[in-house]
Amino acid sequence: MKVIDLRCHNGHGFEGWFASDDEFLDQNGRQLIACPLCADTVIVRLPSAPRLNLSGAREVVAQAPAAQADPQALWMKAIRHVLANTEDVGERFADEARRIHYGEADERGIRGQASADDRGALRDEGIEVMPLPLPAALKEPLQ
Repeated sequence: MKVIDLRCHNGHGFEGWFASDDEFLDQNGRQLIACPLCADTVIVRLPSAPRLNLSGAREVVAQAPAAQADPQALWMKAIRHVLANTEDVGERFADEARRIHYGEADERGIRGQASADDRGALRDEGIEVMPLPLPAALKEPLQ
């Protein structure tokens, strides 16, 4: 199994695991590889250092502090938190947001789809909404 460092056209870095270099080239040529953050299929392979097995090496490499964690990983963690702690109301989002706002439904966190016009109308009514683009990989059931 080969672990290959990849980057999408939007600059998101991620790893891909492939049986061989040929398998990577085949999948990438057929645009089967997608960025887990933005679903972009324009993917390039990044140069990577070879793995060296230095059995006699005793130097300990310091780990980066948690405060300097990868911003992409933090964003994915935040998205997963939102998905785990909100109810998906789908295309009923605008109607359900109004019901909650006007006390016709229990207050809770919701998510769903709303057009730009719907979002504007909700804001005009004093209902706070925020678009949250979801990576394609997170639209599937959480693992």
